[in-house]
Amino acid sequence: MHDLLPIFVAVFLAELGDKTQLATLLFASSREASPLGVFAASAAALVLSTALAVFVGTLASRVIVGVPLKLIAGIGFVAIGGWMIVEHLRAA
Repeated sequence: MHDLLPIFVAVFLAELGDKTQLATLLFASSREASPLGVFAASAAALVLSTALAVFVGTLASRVIVGVPLKLIAGIGFVAIGGWMIVEHLRAA
């Protein structure tokens, strides 16, 4: 359980305010949409996309031995964050 907490926190924080959450918010704001239906559909989509990520990550860890995948992912996130900051400053 101790090992799962950082995963939960990282995924939870990464999902807050992302385009998927905003799309779900917009679907839920529709008067025709059932809130329970929107929740069920969006939760199922998240579970399926996460299952795909776990499957591909598991395969990648077997094929790409010795490559520091966490380091590469971290550098990628930092690069994307830097790019977003630069774009924001250009627009201001």
